Amino acid sequence: MGDVVKQMLAKPIQLADQVIKSADEASSFKSECSELKSKTEKLVTLLRQAARASNDLYERPTRRIIDDTEQVLDKALSLVIKCRAHGLVKRVFTIIPTAAFRKMFALLENSIGDVSWLLRVSAPAEDRDDGYLGLPPIAANEPILCLIWEQIAILYTGSPENRSDSAASLVSLARDNDRYGKLIIEEGGVVPLLRLVKEGKPEGQENAARAIGLLGRDPESVEYMIHAGACSVFAKVLKEGPMKVQAVVAWTISELAAHYPTCQDLFAQHNIIRLLVGHLAFETVQEHSKYAIAGKSLHAVVVANNNYTVAAAGAGAIPNLIDDDDLHNGNKINHPLAKANTKKPAAPSQMHQVIANTMAMKTQPNQQPQKYQTQHSHLGSGVNMKLGGRDQEDQATKTHMKSMSARALWQLARGNSAICKSITESRALLCFAVLLEKGRDEVQYNSAMALMAITSVAEKDSELRRSAFKPSSPACKAVVDQLLRIINEEDSDLLIPCINSIGNLARTFRATETRMINPLVKLLDEKEVDVSIEAAIALTKFASSENFLCVDHSKAIISCGGTKHLIQLAYFGEQIVQTAAVILLANIAKHVPDSEELAELKVLNVLEWASKQGQVVQDEAVEELLIETRSKLELYQSRGSMGFH
Repeated sequence: MGDVVKQMLAKPIQLADQVIKSADEASSFKSECSELKSKTEKLVTLLRQAARASNDLYERPTRRIIDDTEQVLDKALSLVIKCRAHGLVKRVFTIIPTAAFRKMFALLENSIGDVSWLLRVSAPAEDRDDGYLGLPPIAANEPILCLIWEQIAILYTGSPENRSDSAASLVSLARDNDRYGKLIIEEGGVVPLLRLVKEGKPEGQENAARAIGLLGRDPESVEYMIHAGACSVFAKVLKEGPMKVQAVVAWTISELAAHYPTCQDLFAQHNIIRLLVGHLAFETVQEHSKYAIAGKSLHAVVVANNNYTVAAAGAGAIPNLIDDDDLHNGNKINHPLAKANTKKPAAPSQMHQVIANTMAMKTQPNQQPQKYQTQHSHLGSGVNMKLGGRDQEDQATKTHMKSMSARALWQLARGNSAICKSITESRALLCFAVLLEKGRDEVQYNSAMALMAITSVAEKDSELRRSAFKPSSPACKAVVDQLLRIINEEDSDLLIPCINSIGNLARTFRATETRMINPLVKLLDEKEVDVSIEAAIALTKFASSENFLCVDHSKAIISCGGTKHLIQLAYFGEQIVQTAAVILLANIAKHVPDSEELAELKVLNVLEWASKQGQVVQDEAVEELLIETRSKLELYQSRGSMGFH
């Protein structure tokens, strides 16, 4: 930077020397030229001082100020050259208004003020007066720019306390206005903020990380931060930093990933997924906790798992899962619940047993390579190892850390199969199940949203679906159990993401598993439109042709009384829920056209009426579905009077 600044300063210094020399040779307006010379001498002194301090100058304002100063000196030189005119004719025809000098004096004063401010703002902290630096004239029309320059300059040269305060000021500016955030990025604020996150004191680290999160509001800004080294900085903090700082960094990662999903893989490459899962698992599920089963043989683990599975089946606590792709492929699956007895375990120990079985499976030496074991053994206790202070953090900080970790994993998992696979191969699913049961408020919500993101990817990725949500997985069963518990409660803020997750897993449930159908059918009658829509969409995933067991699921929906609710929504629901209800009703009727209940309720009439509603048949696929379903129903039902039954 120093050499570049010296090159920039060379020309204005030369121009200033020429102005001074020409002012001495003036033959007219001598008093004005003398004053102009005096101001130029003051300015060139400051310019030479800037050249000596070129290594310390803050680049962005330096460029603008030097460019403006050069233009001013160029105009001053043109003016004084006119005053050197010799001979009567030249003096007569060289007309210089007095106002031209007054304007030039003002411009030179402004340049002096700009360069003086630049030297003050770029000075090291110990050499700078801590008082208000004032506004340079160049920023008179945009004072906020000067404030941004000042705060960024302090980030480069200020004391730790001043750097923290400057980062907090940038947080306020970025939060208030998107344009201010753009200016902070354009004026070079990202690099010193990242440096403060990496090397500052805890308060400064928090402020800087929060500022980075607020600045990443669009893909271009996030991409710039990634290229500036954000991934490695965040990984270092998540591994070694204080927990309060780690929580803010996790929030920042979630913001950047939300606004620029392309960066998901870059974060994963820096082990950020593993570190976040480690924070999520801390005091939730750990190898060296009361949930671990140390020293058990593989046979003992299998027996324990089977005993729990059998007992849970009798209690109706764990759903029966199977991927319908296996049925399509003709694979024979012996489900662990096939010979279930009815013995009911004590309810409080169910989650404990699930955790125990899962963790025991993960610690068996024959289950995974030694390298993999080593990595996961550090997941629970390796994060923050250098500080060793996680156990001493207050409970509120630990809870906030889990919440932000879940939030970051949610945003990183969206639409990314590789990251979802990495998350589900760790203990994260088990952690989410525990947090859905034991957590509160934001922790529960972020866990539910993370599960929704993962199941959304699994719905489209059969390989992920089979590996992450396989029937023998206690963690998967625990997750589904918690999702259904929340759906049965009906009044939770978590209702919509949990409904969505169950719908995403529709292709994994067996025909005999109907526990999720009844609560979803009940939600069709929900007063909140959003809930009714999500319930209809989830049930459609059970009843659509893409689901191998669509006939069985359609019959289950009918037996739970879903037809009446759907007819009512089709006739009287709001437009968006009306369409969702018609689609679900058409799918059910398509697969069970000979149902007596559908005939009694005259579903054919309902679908004929719906096919004439423009808002319902806007989508060609819906229109084709209605035509196909009506043709099947006509074989079993006759047209009766149109109306609601």
